Amino acid sequence: MNNQLNTIQGKVVLVTGGSRGIGKAIVQLLAHAGATVVFTYSNSAGAAMDLAASFQAQNLQVHAFQADIRDKDVVEGLVETIETRFGPLFGVINNAGITADKSAVTMSSENWEDVIATNLSGTFYLTQAALRKMIHHREGKVIMMSSVSGLQASPGQANYSATKAALVGLTRTLSHEMARFHIQVNAIAPGFIDTEMVQNMDEAARKRIKNLVPARRMGTVEEIANCALFLLSSGADYITGHTLVVDGGMSV
Repeated sequence: MNNQLNTIQGKVVLVTGGSRGIGKAIVQLLAHAGATVVFTYSNSAGAAMDLAASFQAQNLQVHAFQADIRDKDVVEGLVETIETRFGPLFGVINNAGITADKSAVTMSSENWEDVIATNLSGTFYLTQAALRKMIHHREGKVIMMSSVSGLQASPGQANYSATKAALVGLTRTLSHEMARFHIQVNAIAPGFIDTEMVQNMDEAARKRIKNLVPARRMGTVEEIANCALFLLSSGADYITGHTLVVDGGMSV
């Protein structure tokens, strides 16, 4: 690991939705890089606690907290708890998100509001609470997990793509507001990533997905985690307001 990536050692980083998929890969990489990692989960408490315990058995600093990020009071309390127990919060990776796919004309108000509440409002509430601490510390890194669905048409995902596009706009605005406090705000926009959900698809569907990507393969969760580690490192200190697209050329 080079010296730039070593700069995350001993830092406290919060990863929302860190019990599986991309979030889990990010937690693992950051923990092995020497960070103290706190991750949130919404369901499956037993699995989340087992995951945290497996890291702790390797003498890695990983801690799990159940949190509904849609609740402003909950996330403010979480940030306070992190700072009290583990020290100054250095990084936040807003990875938690849900889907409720329907065509726009058949989408229920519940489908719309649930996705907006989690992917956009919850992300904002958590980021707002974290930034107030980071401003006091005069340093920090925030990463929004957007998606190529927020950069190009994504039929059947009007709610999801709207939130992911909004995160790009939020990233740009916050980057300007926070730059004078030595805080960088960036986004990652993954394309098709080989997560558990994709692995459960039949082979024909997986093949169709791969054919949409110029690289002719799906990305790995580790590739997204590597991008997050870079953006948290000192090597990215002059990068802010940027959306890093990681999609094998699909959206070009």
